[in-house]
Order: sequence, then structure tokens, then C-alpha cells
Amino acid sequence: MEDTRPDPASFLPEASRGERGRLKIFLGASPGVGKTYAMLQEAAARARQGVDVVVALVETHGRAETTALLAGLELLPRKSIDYRGQQLEEFDLDALLARRPQLALIDELAHTNVPGSRHVKRWQDVMEVLDAGIDVTTALNIQHIESLNDAVARISGVRVQETVPDEVMARADEIELIDLPPQELINRLRDGKVYRAGAVGRALDNFFTRPNLTALRELALRAAASRVDADMLSLMQQNATTGPWPTQERLLVCINESPVAKSLVRAAKRMADRGGIPWIAVTVVTPRHEALPDAARRLTNEALQLAETLGGETVTLRAEEAVARELVAFAWARNVTRLLVGRPRPRHWWAWNREAVADRLLDTAHDFEVTMVAGETTDRGAIFRLPRLSLSWQAVAAGLGGALVATLLAWGIDAIELVDPGTLSVVYLVVVLAVGARYGLVPALATALVSFLAYNFFFTEPRFSFAIAEFDSVVAIVIFLVGALFTGTLAGRLRQQVATLRLNQRRTEMLYDFAKRIAAKSDLDDVLYAGAYHIAATLNCNALILMPGASGELEQVQGYPSIEEELEPRAAAAARWAYDRNEPAGAGTTTLPTSEWMFVPLAAATPLGVVGLQFADPRRGADPDVRRLLKAVEDQVAVAVERTRMAADLQTMRVEAEGEKLRSALLNSLSHDLRTPLVSVIGSLTGLEGELPEAARRALVEAGLDEARRLDRYVQNLLNMTRIEYGALKPRRSAVDAGELIGTARADLRTALAGHAIDVALPPDLPRLDVDPVLIGQALTNVLENATKYAPPGSTITIEGHAAGRVVTLAVTDQGPGIPAAEREKVFDLFYRVTEGDRRPTGTGLGLAIVRGFIEAHGGAVRALAGPDGRGTRIELDLPVAAPMSAP
Repeated sequence: MEDTRPDPASFLPEASRGERGRLKIFLGASPGVGKTYAMLQEAAARARQGVDVVVALVETHGRAETTALLAGLELLPRKSIDYRGQQLEEFDLDALLARRPQLALIDELAHTNVPGSRHVKRWQDVMEVLDAGIDVTTALNIQHIESLNDAVARISGVRVQETVPDEVMARADEIELIDLPPQELINRLRDGKVYRAGAVGRALDNFFTRPNLTALRELALRAAASRVDADMLSLMQQNATTGPWPTQERLLVCINESPVAKSLVRAAKRMADRGGIPWIAVTVVTPRHEALPDAARRLTNEALQLAETLGGETVTLRAEEAVARELVAFAWARNVTRLLVGRPRPRHWWAWNREAVADRLLDTAHDFEVTMVAGETTDRGAIFRLPRLSLSWQAVAAGLGGALVATLLAWGIDAIELVDPGTLSVVYLVVVLAVGARYGLVPALATALVSFLAYNFFFTEPRFSFAIAEFDSVVAIVIFLVGALFTGTLAGRLRQQVATLRLNQRRTEMLYDFAKRIAAKSDLDDVLYAGAYHIAATLNCNALILMPGASGELEQVQGYPSIEEELEPRAAAAARWAYDRNEPAGAGTTTLPTSEWMFVPLAAATPLGVVGLQFADPRRGADPDVRRLLKAVEDQVAVAVERTRMAADLQTMRVEAEGEKLRSALLNSLSHDLRTPLVSVIGSLTGLEGELPEAARRALVEAGLDEARRLDRYVQNLLNMTRIEYGALKPRRSAVDAGELIGTARADLRTALAGHAIDVALPPDLPRLDVDPVLIGQALTNVLENATKYAPPGSTITIEGHAAGRVVTLAVTDQGPGIPAAEREKVFDLFYRVTEGDRRPTGTGLGLAIVRGFIEAHGGAVRALAGPDGRGTRIELDLPVAAPMSAP
């Protein structure tokens, strides 16, 4: 019964920590109890042990004792933030991440940061520091915990605005409670050790009253005790420790299809409230559960619903037979200390099994405090009765026919005297086993009785009589009856178990198939339709999915078999309630149960909508199996919807990023690449206004023309990039000589190429190209201009060409620093520039991207390679060859 293996799920939180830093919180009931003081004391001790400690931010509030502890600790300078004309100091997150100590002290976890900071709340800063692998120690008052905000407001009459989500507390690796008796805290306040003298009187009259402090102290103690209990339970599971340990009490109420089930739940609620302890309602489902009357199963479902309504945790366990052992094992795993069970007092002998479960629980539940509640005496209309005798005519025919076949077979064997007559009973046992495996327990038992009578009548002495003459025959016939009943029982149970396994397998396969199909859907409508169809097919109901529209009203987005024309007012109200409150509503629930539809929230990280279900029997919505299956499907649909939305958001962000990149490039072009030649043109034209020698005037004209052409190329690049992006680029092809294209490009760049030696090596038989001369000419110009930017002055730029089949390859090679191998493909991306430092020439990052667009528009290819001997860069352009001219 004892499993000494640790619970694998208990190791998941530690495994998911990764390299995240450890978080320790000093928790107090109110300001002034000494949280910051204790935090600094511990930090000083750890610094003396050699730990790298940095005080990122500590608020001393003018307390001399606290300020004195800062001596000897490294203080991180605060960041000054301008807010509405005032300079406010705030925690410098970036400086701490750059400093990267082993331990950082960050006070006032619930603090709201100054507008303009990276995060709105300081606890968000702490989460980023933890994710960077830095340990953090911080301080927090109990009134700043989000879930206790209402309780603190009722106690003190003050609603705290700065709160910390409970998830932050759950992520803490250690919580240390700093406690101080209320009177001692009041004395510290009067001595000026908490607030300055001017604020003491007001604080004593409002927040710091003895009743308030006592209530807050109890909240802090309970919060710390709850955390310690959770840690203890996790350690027990990790070490496979057998409980229960007498620490915090837990109550487990065991319910089944008993008339006292609801009374048990109410009694458990009263006991839990009196003791202030958590409680769990548990039911165990066995294969026999399927054979119970609907009224019996409905009692269990209603009791579980009542437990949920009253705030208890509900759990459904599955077992083959040992119900008591399953309950005790679960109680040990959850460190339950008290068991609450019911024991009805039936009048009929057939209710012994229910009493036996309770008795076995008493015998098995060692070290538990067991409370048994006796229910009212049941009568013939009570729920405790044998399963319904669902005998079909097929089962009756199979039982009688099987007994007849067994009798004829045994008669034939007996006639030829192959075996002893006592052995003939095995033939009947085979028939009983076959009927039980096919039709279940009750037909098998009926077949066993018929077989017993047939065997007695035909094969025991005296034959053809139910009388038994010999004692040996009595023993044989009794053994046969016991064996037949035992065989029938085993066969019936086996059939029930196989049916349960098949049902579970079918549900698992359906969930797997749904998960596989929904994972392949990328469109939101497809995901929602697949979800509605799967819910309807799995649960045999009508399904709807409603999501908020642009106006905020819930709209039907998908349904199976169809979308309702209009929901009735009660159903619409139930759907709205389920969406707003994130709770089930409608048929089968305790909220708006008169609706024909049951609605459950569809939520992932945020509410997404609701799922509506319409059953032929509205009570099916309360079945735990239905709820469990619906929850599994609903979670998958919610995750799939969230995935499609995130994909859409990611695409939108990508488009926005590209747009931002384009804006940055355009601004860079306007501010530098476009403005520089424009200024040069203006300067040349301005110089022409004065009296200048002819040679100087000619030089200014040439310089202005060169810069104007350069400006034209930049503008043309921007326009052509737009044409490429929108698919509006259509080359006007003609047969062009490669030498002419190179000559045009050199003429456009004669000023830029003046400081370089140009070596053109084209074979005389190089075929003509089938290209648009304007587009390919600009592509060559861009490649040559790119070479002049990076090649050192006085170096040689080589232009080569060769033909291979129907392709001509033009190559431009420079002697510059070259392009790293990892970036040779990226240089053709839009706006990409090789990072080479501030002294390298810059540009729009469009030149080579336009080259690729022009070349690919002609069906060619472009690539960047290393130059000869690994020096420089070689850009190769593959272009199509023009068709040979036909002879006149």
C-alpha cells in the first residue's frame, strides 16, 4: 500500500527554476515591525561571509538604527527621473543588471515606480532581476498582498492602493515573518521610531490601533503558516514521506451516492469553519459506478457541486475495487489529518457493501481522526440497492442457449464415456465465463444457476431428478455452484473493467486527435469551429462559442451543429455571467439554472469568451466526468485561440517593426545620404554666382552634376524598392551587351571611381544579355558604388564576366575588408548593413537589396563571396543570355 517513490510532480517547480535567482521576502503585519532592519542585519552577515551584496534600494524613513546598518555595505546610486518638472530618485534597474552582484537588497516590494520607469511596479523590477540570475531580498507588509486587500480594508477602514499579486508570494523561495506584539509596536511609534513626530498622533488614532494591529498580526501569522505548510507538503511529496504529520489540519470528506452526501458536505463546511482549516471533498469512482441508477449518480454530482459552492476543493478518484485504500492513500498524499465519512443505516441486507466500505475505512485509516455521521434509515425507495437488473432478451437467450449447448455437449461426452461425470461441470463453467465476458455480471450469475440445475438434473445420481443420493455428489455440486458463481463474478468484473478501459481509451484518443487537428489550424475561425465540433461530438450535445465583439457584447462566433439564431434572455444572461465572473452558469449549475444552456468560461491568461452546451438531459452538465472532459477540451481550445492571437499579434509587431525600420532608413537617408549631395549641389550652384575662372567654374559644374546624379540614384533606389515590395517591377527586356552596361555604370560613378584602378576582363565572345538595361545598369552601379565605399583608396576593382550555358556571370571584386561568412547572405536583406564601426561609410542599406530584387526579377541570382586569397569581397550576378539573332 505504501509507495516509497517521490511524487514526480513535486520536482517540477524546482526544475522550472532554471538559473533564476532566489527570492526571500521579509513579511510583517504593519510598518515599523523591523523588516528592513532584519533584512540589513542578514545582508551584513552574508557580506562578512564573502557574498557579493549590493544595496540596490533601501528606505530607512529616517530611522537612525536602520541607517547605521548601511555602513560597510555597497550602495547602488539611484537614478534621477524628471517628472512634471521635478527630479525624482528611483531604483536604477539597468545599473544593477550591469553590476550583477550575487545578492541585491530591494526594499518596498509593493512600491509604484515613477512614471517613465521601465516597469510600473517595483515587484516587476524584482522579477527581471531574478530572471537575470541575481538573488533578491525584499520586504513586504501583509496589507500589500492582493488577495488580502479587502480583508485589510474591512479591518482598518483603509484600502491600500499598492498591492503585489499573490503569484509573487508563491514564487518566493523563502518567507521570513518579522513579528512584534501590538503594544510594543505602539510604544515604538510613540518613541518616534516608526514615523516622525508630526505623524504619530494621526497614526495612533487611525491605523495603529490595538484591534487593527492584532487582526493584521493574525493575518500575517496565517499567511506565513500557510506558506510553511505548503513547503512542508512539497517536501513530504519529494521525499515520499508517509503522513499524516500533525501540522496544519486538513479535513477530507468522503462522499458517494449516499442520501447523506449533502449532509456530509454541510457538516464538513461547519467543521472547517470552526477550525479555520482547508477541506477537500472526495469521491471514488469504480467500474460498478456505471451500473448505478441515474438518481444515485446524481446525488454524488450534487454533493460535489455543493462542496464547490461552499468553497471546498473537489477531487474525483478512480479505483478498481479497494475504495477505502484509495481514500487513505490520497489522504496520506495530501497530509490530511481528519476524515469525515457517512454511514447510513439500511433496512435491507443488500446494503452491506456500503457499510463494509465505511468499516474498512475505519480499519485502514491509522493515525487519522475519523468522524462518522450516521444518516437516516433508508427504505425500499432509498438509493442503496443493487445495480439495476438490465437483462436484455439477448442476454437471456445467450444464458439459456449456452446452458442448453453445454448440456448437449456434456451429454455426448458422457455417452461415449470419455471422462468421469464429475468433470463435466467444466463445460458449464466455460459457458458461464463466456456469458459473463459478453453480457456482464447478472447474466453470468443467472447462467451459473441454470447450469447448476441442469448439471444436477442430468448428471448426478439419481439422474433426471433434483434429488442427490450420494454425499460425494453433494460436495461436487456445491463446489460446482461456488466455482460457477466465482467464475461468473470474475467474468462480469472483467467486462466492466474492459468497458471502462475502452471508454477511457476512446476519450484519450479523441483528446489526442483534437489536439493534433487543432494544432494544425492557424486561422481563428478554423480553431473555433474545430473546438465546437469536438465538444459536441465528445459530449453528445449542441455546442456554441461566444466571444466579445467590437462593442463588448458577446457574439456567437461558432457552433455545432449550427449557430443559434438568437439566444433566449436567460441563456444570454447566463453567458454574460460566465464571462464576467469567470464561473460556470446556466443549466446544471447554481447560477441561472433555468437556462437550457450551460456556459463555461473560455480563458487562458485572460478571458477569451464562453463555451455553451445544450444537453438533452440538463443534469448531465453536473456529471464530474463530463466536467473533467469539458475542462480538458476547453483548455485546449483556449490555448489554441491564444496561440492564433499571439501569432497575429506577432505578425502585426513584425510589420510594425519593418515599418519602423523603413522610417529609420528614410530619416537616415533624408538626414545624411540625401541631404549631403543636396548640400553639395546647393554649394556648387552658389559658387557659380561669383566671378570665377573658367576652370573653377567647370569644376563646380561637374561636382554639382556628380552630386545630383548621386542624389538621383538614392531617390531611384527608394522608388525601385517600393516597386519591388509591391510587385510592380516588370523588366523591359532587350538584347544588351555587357560591356555597354559596365561602361554606363562607370560613367555614372566616374567621380567615385576616380581614386581606384578599374580592371575590366570580359571575353570577346561573351553573349549578349536578355535584360532590362536600365534596371541591370542600376544594379551594376549599386554594386560598384558599394565596392568604392569599402575598398581602400588606390586599390583595384576588378570586373569580370564569363558564360556557362544560358547564363552569364558578371563579377565585381574589391580589395576591401570583406564580409564575414555569417553575414554574406544577410547583406542582401532590406536595410541590413555590415557592422564595422563608426568610421565605416554608412548608407540606406537598400543598395544590395535592390540588386537582388532586380536580378531575381530577371530569373537570375546574386551572391556574395570572399575575394581571391580570402581578401576583399566578390559579388557575382547571374543573368540570362539573349536568344541568338537569326540570319537575315
